[in-house]
Amino acid sequence: MMKSRSQLVLLVAVLVLASRGAACGQEMPLEWTDPDTGYRVVRLSRGFAEARSFYFHNRPFLSSPSGADAGDQMVFYAAERRGDPMQLRVIDLSTLETRPLTSEAERIRGEIVSPATREAFYQVGSRVMAVNVDTGEQRAIVELPEELPGTIRTVNADGSRLLGVYAEGIRELLEKHPQKSQYFGVIFEARLPNKQFTIDLSTGQTRVVHEESAWLNHQQFSPTNPDLLMYCHEGHWHEVQRIWTLDLATGKHTPIHERTVHREIAGHEFWSPDGKTLWFDLQIPRGETFYLTGYDLATGKETRYEHERHEWSVHYNISPDQKRFCGDGGSAGSVAGSPDGHWIYLFEPDGDRLRSTRLVNLADHDYELEPNAHFTPDGNWIVFRANLHGPSQVYAVDLRRRQ
Repeated sequence: MMKSRSQLVLLVAVLVLASRGAACGQEMPLEWTDPDTGYRVVRLSRGFAEARSFYFHNRPFLSSPSGADAGDQMVFYAAERRGDPMQLRVIDLSTLETRPLTSEAERIRGEIVSPATREAFYQVGSRVMAVNVDTGEQRAIVELPEELPGTIRTVNADGSRLLGVYAEGIRELLEKHPQKSQYFGVIFEARLPNKQFTIDLSTGQTRVVHEESAWLNHQQFSPTNPDLLMYCHEGHWHEVQRIWTLDLATGKHTPIHERTVHREIAGHEFWSPDGKTLWFDLQIPRGETFYLTGYDLATGKETRYEHERHEWSVHYNISPDQKRFCGDGGSAGSVAGSPDGHWIYLFEPDGDRLRSTRLVNLADHDYELEPNAHFTPDGNWIVFRANLHGPSQVYAVDLRRRQ
């Protein structure tokens, strides 16, 4: 996010906007120092009724067009008025200025950014679109055929293909069971026919690459190998062989991590930036012993970092230099069941364990909205979404400044 030059610009922008907010009687703070941790927190989304950053494994960052500062732009969702469909926007992280990327009348889907083409991809109904993050220029990719009314999920490393998934009958189930607590088990038990398909971004041609009567989810292309896809068998984690890779060049499916005891679970998987390791939450068994685990694709060797129950997070993420991790904590009703797990965490490996630092107290946050923490590309900030002060907004905590 910010190197020394843009750090000064950000500080000035924060102070100016904070004074404006105070003058207008604005209730949501623009900046504060967490009294429990001493870390500075900044609200990135300004002037929006609601805003959300991306899901934890969907990378939202791009370098500036000039390349002067690495990763100083971030794509996110926002709505100017409550009830309006949220639109994609891009924020300059050195000035906190934003620009709109979409202005659709309907709900849009897709948290997909390609550093290779500098485009964000989104979907409205069956229409798949791309928008250039620098110019705002849009282009139509494809109108999905009637027999494949799926959802786009991820773009590959060279920006040549999107991947989507279609689950036959899932819309009807979601209409009957709209809450996650309702639909999760229903969809898992239904064993709906699923198809994973690619979209050629130069021609719009679609191609089914995998069919299975199972709930397929969490599709993520490798950040470095354009042909390598990670996906999961969604459902009750203790009942599925969850994490898989698919080599589109060969058609080979490979399971990642084998269960060793009853009710062992592994999930919420994500790539390392160099594309060499798959990281995931591992519990042996569920809810008892907690590890953040990395699977080396070349050797199959696992690296496990144990941590305490209260440090467990709904999602983890890794820093650009791959030396640190972050987590978004959890509520008392989450898997770990800790009454004191509601924090944004910084984790540092210490032998075979993680040493944790609490950054932001999320006791006032409703974990029905998952915070989904991301390191900025310079590793100096952690971005997350939260409803600490009412509607969801996007925040960042400064890892360099502690009172």
